[in-house]
Amino acid sequence: MPDSHSSTRSLFSKKHRRRHDGLRMVVTGQVGLAKKSFLQRVVEIAKENGQDVSLFNVGDRMYEEAPDIAPGRILDLPRQRLITLRRSVFKDILAGCAPGKNIIVNTHATFRWKHGLFLAYDHVQMEALDADLYVTVVDNVDVLHERLEREHGIAHTLKDILVWREEEIVVTEAMAEAIAGYGQAFVISCGASDVTARSLYRLMFEPDRKKVYPSYPMTHVLDQPVVLAEIEAFRDRLAEDFTTFDPSDVDEKRLLIEADRAAGRGEKTIEIVANGRTVTLEVAEIQRVAGDIDGQIYARDFKLIDQADMIVSYIPSLSNGKPVISSGVERELQHAYEATKEVYVVWRPEQAPSPFVSKTATGVFPSVDALFAEFRRLGYLGDYQLRLDGTRGDRDGGKP
Repeated sequence: MPDSHSSTRSLFSKKHRRRHDGLRMVVTGQVGLAKKSFLQRVVEIAKENGQDVSLFNVGDRMYEEAPDIAPGRILDLPRQRLITLRRSVFKDILAGCAPGKNIIVNTHATFRWKHGLFLAYDHVQMEALDADLYVTVVDNVDVLHERLEREHGIAHTLKDILVWREEEIVVTEAMAEAIAGYGQAFVISCGASDVTARSLYRLMFEPDRKKVYPSYPMTHVLDQPVVLAEIEAFRDRLAEDFTTFDPSDVDEKRLLIEADRAAGRGEKTIEIVANGRTVTLEVAEIQRVAGDIDGQIYARDFKLIDQADMIVSYIPSLSNGKPVISSGVERELQHAYEATKEVYVVWRPEQAPSPFVSKTATGVFPSVDALFAEFRRLGYLGDYQLRLDGTRGDRDGGKP
């Protein structure tokens, strides 16, 4: 097997030429994410595929350099000491960036804490690192709320979590554009399955693999188990062969639905399961951030489309032959078309698609099989072997 240096270089065409012999990636995200374990899984997937990746966790290294700081209390330090400590740790990371070495730097773009909102990185040091990719990891607000309460014990609201997430995305994108140029910043969910970890690995080491935004109705089919099964199979099949940015990896609309149902019953709270634990949330607090959740879904989904090469939409059929298509799906198709992305539609209903679908589509196909036949003709599947076992996230022993 060739060494990681030569094999990394051979993966990239001129279109995707990296800035270094080895790949460098900065990963940001707010406090409360299980970012470290997620990135460790990415490192494991890379190793399974012959790529050595070193993971530098900035937070852990700051605690190691300052053993007098109690766990979970580092952000309570005076701001100047916090900045000095972070710079010292990053200096060591830069010293460890040997030529040909693949590295992931796990850090934050911003801190929102008792000191207020401030940057969590040094621009000069980030310029010295000169990363190839910048990725912001996101997760559901209830998952973050549970982990913040359990591991950090800091007073916060759901609004705080939502605002901090937006700040991480925006600041990371600004950092990426200032240092690496347009198109090097991505948003990805850390998710509950291996699919998102595999997508991040592919983003790093398989840049010629097509990046896909799967589009499909969501809230309109919650009571349609047969349709839900079709959509799940569609998502799985795309994830087998492409780098996917799936909108339902962050699913906060369910909180609004549950809160509205509880309010209709006159209940003040709802109970949900997050990180395997039961969490009680105030109905009124969820309803207060409904606009924020809807707004972020809208903006984030468009961001996912923008960072993809193409959108693939699945339009299922009801038992009466009518299509299940939402205004959201139509808007996604229009946005992708206007962004000059390739637009593919799997149209299952007997009824013909409307011009709002057919006029924005690169191609409309009667089945997923027919669509994949076209992908094979176009050469989009390359040498990747299709592997399906009916489950999402643990296919063929962990190899993407």
